[in-house]
Amino acid sequence: MKTVQGKGVTALTMEVARVQAIASISKCMDTIPSEYIRSENEQPTATTLHGVVLQVPVIDIRDADEEKVVKMIAEVSKEWGIFQVINHGIPNEVIANLQKVGKEFFEEVPQEEKELIAKNPESQSIEGYGTSLQKEVEGKKGWVDHLFHKIWPPSEINYRYWPKNPPSYREANEEYAKRLRDVVDRIFKSLSLGLGLEAHEMMEAAGGENIVHLLKINYYPPCPRPDLVLGVVAHTDMSHITILVPNEVQGLQVFKDDNWYDVKYIPNALIVHIGDQVEILSNGKYKSVYHRTTVNKDKTRMSWPVFLEPPLEHEIGPIPKLINEANPPKFKTKKYKDYVYCKLNKLPQ
Repeated sequence: MKTVQGKGVTALTMEVARVQAIASISKCMDTIPSEYIRSENEQPTATTLHGVVLQVPVIDIRDADEEKVVKMIAEVSKEWGIFQVINHGIPNEVIANLQKVGKEFFEEVPQEEKELIAKNPESQSIEGYGTSLQKEVEGKKGWVDHLFHKIWPPSEINYRYWPKNPPSYREANEEYAKRLRDVVDRIFKSLSLGLGLEAHEMMEAAGGENIVHLLKINYYPPCPRPDLVLGVVAHTDMSHITILVPNEVQGLQVFKDDNWYDVKYIPNALIVHIGDQVEILSNGKYKSVYHRTTVNKDKTRMSWPVFLEPPLEHEIGPIPKLINEANPPKFKTKKYKDYVYCKLNKLPQ
């Protein structure tokens, strides 16, 4: 067990010291521990295409021309694997409340209280407050702390991992979860129609009413050497799709045309990532987006992704209607829990 002290904060954990505590020490010394320094071919300053901010396609999901929306979502999911959604119907104050209570949990709740909902190292579940998530390549660490918990369906929710403080945390998260469902339905419907399927078929193949909505709050504290670190290393999401609320601090980068680009922030838009499971369901027609996160020298970046995942026992493979002699299956059909195990342990699928 490691103990890290800084500004009266003690971070105790079975796995690693909390980045928030390390950041408060590093700020005074203008240096960072070596395990956070990425290799040269990963360092963001050296590998980002500078002077270009990627204008990820923006889609008005409530455009009266439904065919146009379906066509745009399908095209963008094939070419980019990422898009931003506006006019999504979630009131700005609902998103603002989600962000407010998440920020308060990380910045105002005492560390000892945060540790009460830390993830259990013995458990297979990733729910809870924590720092490391998966096998780190070459022992390198990401400059981020996080909180995971499920927000839908009600049968999957374990309130043990929901902060009691701030007191309005539960209400803000439940309201966001409720509002998000319509957006999820619209996106799945468009993805399905975009493949020539019936509107309901992709969502049914994905798990239907049992699709799990897993919220993650990422907390990236200021870092004295943002040129050398990554918040989250380059990856594709394991989920079907991910719907993300960022704060206003730049940090999301996408790999496109052999370059890393900053993604332009649009106030109150939702960022949608195509994940591995939709790529599998579509037999490779839709592309899972390769992305990573950078950090800021002076400002805290935060994001609130919701991963839409199948239940662990649910089998995912290419939708049979999309398979024929000309299009043989490109992926194995397997239980989602087996996919997750392989991905987190860097094993071949």
